[in-house]
Amino acid sequence: MAKEKKDIGSSWEDLPLPEYFPEPYTEERAEEEEEDTEEAAKDSAVKCSPTLLRMLKAAESRWTPRDRDKAEPSKLGRKVSEAEALKTNMQIQLNDQQEEFNKLPTKTGPRPLSHSISQLSADCFSSVGSVSSEDESPPQQKPQKTSKGLTDFCIKNIKQAAFGRKEIDIAQQGMPALMILRKRAGGEKPLAGAKVVGCTHITAQTAVLIETLAALGAQCRWAACNIFSTQNAVAAALAEGGISVFAWKGESEEDFLWCIDRCVAADSWEPNLILDDGGDLTQWIYKKYPSLFKKLKGIVEESVTGIYRLYQLSKAGKLCVPAMNVNDSVTKQKFDNIYCCKESILDGLKRTTDVMFGGKQVVVCGYGEVGKGCCAALKGLGAVIYVTEVDPICALQACMDGIRVITLSEVIRHADMVITCTGNKDVVTREHFDRMRSGCIVCNMGHSNTEIDLASLRTTELKWHRVRPQVDHIVWPDGKRVVLLAEGRLLNLSCSTVPSFVLSVTAATQALALIELYNAPAGRYKQDVYLLPKKMGEFYL
Repeated sequence: MAKEKKDIGSSWEDLPLPEYFPEPYTEERAEEEEEDTEEAAKDSAVKCSPTLLRMLKAAESRWTPRDRDKAEPSKLGRKVSEAEALKTNMQIQLNDQQEEFNKLPTKTGPRPLSHSISQLSADCFSSVGSVSSEDESPPQQKPQKTSKGLTDFCIKNIKQAAFGRKEIDIAQQGMPALMILRKRAGGEKPLAGAKVVGCTHITAQTAVLIETLAALGAQCRWAACNIFSTQNAVAAALAEGGISVFAWKGESEEDFLWCIDRCVAADSWEPNLILDDGGDLTQWIYKKYPSLFKKLKGIVEESVTGIYRLYQLSKAGKLCVPAMNVNDSVTKQKFDNIYCCKESILDGLKRTTDVMFGGKQVVVCGYGEVGKGCCAALKGLGAVIYVTEVDPICALQACMDGIRVITLSEVIRHADMVITCTGNKDVVTREHFDRMRSGCIVCNMGHSNTEIDLASLRTTELKWHRVRPQVDHIVWPDGKRVVLLAEGRLLNLSCSTVPSFVLSVTAATQALALIELYNAPAGRYKQDVYLLPKKMGEFYL
């Protein structure tokens, strides 16, 4: 059109008008078109129906001459009979199609949901944890048995073992450190006779660690340290492989403690090593089964929360066995805490909220190793980052990285997202929630949900709405709503997955710490907390 305008050399108004204009649409023209359409439809119906023609010819062949003389149809009568025959033929065809459709296989009953709210599956976001809602009965009430006859376990569904085995095989390919440890030490069996009781996240990566310990000679019993992070299919695969596992996704607080108790209080089985993540298992044994500490050779702890609890026991003189601090080791701090969180924070937020990070004002509480990883990931996608930090060295590091350090009270009104990763208690309080803007997303990247004051939100004036698995909208009386993820628990392992390669380094470090405590001569380690030697952490790098 632009070319045509250029060739004419004038404005659009100078274009010549067409010689033919369509006639106006009147009622007479509409009636004529309707009659033409009806006649065309009749003609096409007769011409395009070979079945009808065969039916009419067959009927004429059966007439006698006498009948033909009496029943010579007129043109109008023939058209009527043809139209009636056409309608009959169409009805026969429709009936035949309906019968064929009724023969198709159909499913009775309602369509089963792949993820139930009670299971809080993320597994809406992870195929590993997906569970059918056909069986909602508590796992404690179901008789369970593996193909080899093992009954000392409690999981969601043992039938998912084959699928969980595939997930473990995939994770093994990305965990070279543990595979090398199996190959080098598998023949020596350095953990022969060891009885390890563990309380960690039960994921495909942790399953590789558990099976590595078993390959090195240890007997293992395991519970979950987080009610949302368990991958049910992986737990089924571990049980099928002979590991006593007590965990499923979406446990209640009562279920959580019940699983730990069943894991510890086994008939004719007493642990001599503890592998803990968060200190819940150690604290439970200390309160309910203190006599077990007499046979324990040591504790291996990998989280800042658990290490804090161990230091409290040591300071009070109540720590009865040596403990190895894996959390503050070089490999855990410089690899797992930074790079694992850097890659998994985005995955967890995207899966739960579908949020776009560009231009969002994000407050990260804490600029430790976890906070550094979160800030780097969010900043790379264009988010505006603010940091709250009480440690002067970490606060100065944030300034040197070009991030504004501010108090939470100053920025809370403008924040689109608040992420806690301090390891402290009540970092985000009810006062902060009341001042948040509507739609603000709140989540936690620390081990425990104590960083967010959830108790203050469990009131009658605030309404909780579950909109997705592990996504809650907390609605204020004025209509304001805040988005809370995973009920304040660890976001990445509750709502997404983590990189296998990074966890391979941490898992190998944990295994080496267990080997060291189990084989150490008497007197080498006293009843205190020890930092994992740097050389041991570098052994498989």
